[in-house]
Amino acid sequence: MQSADMAQTSPKESSVTSAAATAAAAASAKPKILEKKKALPQKQISYPFWFGGTASSLAACVTHPLDLVKVRLQLRSGDAPRNMSGTFIHIVRKQGPLGLYNGLTASLLRQMTYSTVRFGVYEDLKSRFTHEGTVKPSLPLLIGLSTFSGFLGGISGNAADVTNVRMQQDTALPAARRRHYKHGLDGMFRMLREEGPRSWFRGVWPNSTRAALMNASQLASYDSFKAWLMTYTPLGDTTTTHFASSLLAGFVATTICSPVDVIKSRVMSAHDEQGILHLLRTIYAKEGAAWMFKGWVPAFLRLGPQTICTFLFLEAHRKAYRQFKGIES
Repeated sequence: MQSADMAQTSPKESSVTSAAATAAAAASAKPKILEKKKALPQKQISYPFWFGGTASSLAACVTHPLDLVKVRLQLRSGDAPRNMSGTFIHIVRKQGPLGLYNGLTASLLRQMTYSTVRFGVYEDLKSRFTHEGTVKPSLPLLIGLSTFSGFLGGISGNAADVTNVRMQQDTALPAARRRHYKHGLDGMFRMLREEGPRSWFRGVWPNSTRAALMNASQLASYDSFKAWLMTYTPLGDTTTTHFASSLLAGFVATTICSPVDVIKSRVMSAHDEQGILHLLRTIYAKEGAAWMFKGWVPAFLRLGPQTICTFLFLEAHRKAYRQFKGIES
């Protein structure tokens, strides 16, 4: 009897034991699977070199009126409006809404040279210093890489930048001093023909210094803010993260670059050449230390949206590229 009972109950007991063993095995295997996933190196994605240039060009189309107002305020003279809203109204009254886009062709030409180089070189160098799945570049290294790439970008885009500043300021000048450039390329070649090759490198040192500071404060801070938000918040690699990171990067970049930006605009718009030290003495004597942050508000209102738009467009480029190539994020 006892053996018969054991024979009758053994299938149940064996099935329970088997289920328990399976559950225990699954529970013990789960952490191992997770560990393996964590240990798997992430593949470094190499994006096209020109993504930064096209993203910046799209952003320039959105923010060009703000850039125009910033330059006008930095170079204002006489009875020109002293604030951002007054400058906007003044431009629209004198030239109509299209007046807010004076110099757009030069601005696009600048982005396709300056921004293509600064983004392309930075991303290439960053990928060389990133060991897949193990080591990410430190903040000091990111600052160094972005400073170098920004300096190269400033040199490559200087001629277009000079043209951009001149076209933005042209209609605010007396009729006798206007240059009447038709578009960005016309301005560059007229400068070469009328003023010689040196005109393409006018203000190249303050411009390249500003570009280096801009890149270091914008790209390195964006990558750092983005990594921090993805690590310490549940946001993940989302549009919200990109927006917040680019907004903070725009604030940092505006503050750091403001003094050099003012000097760059004044050197490039001048009709006669003068040394930077002489220019600094003149500005300080007339305006005091406040000159360093002249036009900061319109600069931030322009650079903040410009930074946000640039990185949102850039991340959209990357997402579309991954989808097209069938690469998982």
